[in-house]
Amino acid sequence: MIPTPDTSHLTNADFEHVYEPAEDTFILLDALEADAERLRALTPRIAMEIGSGSGCVSAFLGAVLGSTTCLYLSTDINPHAALCTLKTGGQNKVPLEPVVTSLIGPFAKRLHRAVDVLIFNPPYVPTEDEEMTDAQAGRAIEGSWAGGKQGMLVTERVLCGLDEILSEKGLFYLVAVKDNDVPSIRRRMDEEYGFESDIVLQRRAGREHLFVIRFSRKASPS
Repeated sequence: MIPTPDTSHLTNADFEHVYEPAEDTFILLDALEADAERLRALTPRIAMEIGSGSGCVSAFLGAVLGSTTCLYLSTDINPHAALCTLKTGGQNKVPLEPVVTSLIGPFAKRLHRAVDVLIFNPPYVPTEDEEMTDAQAGRAIEGSWAGGKQGMLVTERVLCGLDEILSEKGLFYLVAVKDNDVPSIRRRMDEEYGFESDIVLQRRAGREHLFVIRFSRKASPS
């Protein structure tokens, strides 16, 4: 069993600015551990987490892979999150490289089909679109949960850009809740973008029904 990364170096003041690991974080860690053999078999060159927050998930992925040859990128729109991620990497001896950038911006586009492992625990809570827009513009902790209509507006940006950044052998792990309409997400990614998917884990956490979906490119017909 791979231990949860040590975040004891982060303070209550830090968690006023970045998302503190919670049930959605832990189901993602469990899903990555369940897929450990599959992930190691990829021998990834580049792994990236979108919205790294405290850096807990990125540090855990580094522990799963145990690879010093993989470049671990961690992006976030929140500068405080980038600093916390850097500290968490150091605390857990994982060489994380945080970047302050938007979800699918110029930085990500430079990684054209180069990312072998992509992880996203998005702001999936359904809110008014204006709340989501303000949260993203503010680059603060509110951006970690306000998801707009059906909780999907932020996620949609990543789904639409997935083909551009995920490598041919790449795996994409997405956290979602029942309100996001998981069957619809999987169907559209299959029909519109050619990505097959599996639900790695699902569980109830209070009022939320959480899912971790793994996407990969369909194999080319022989």
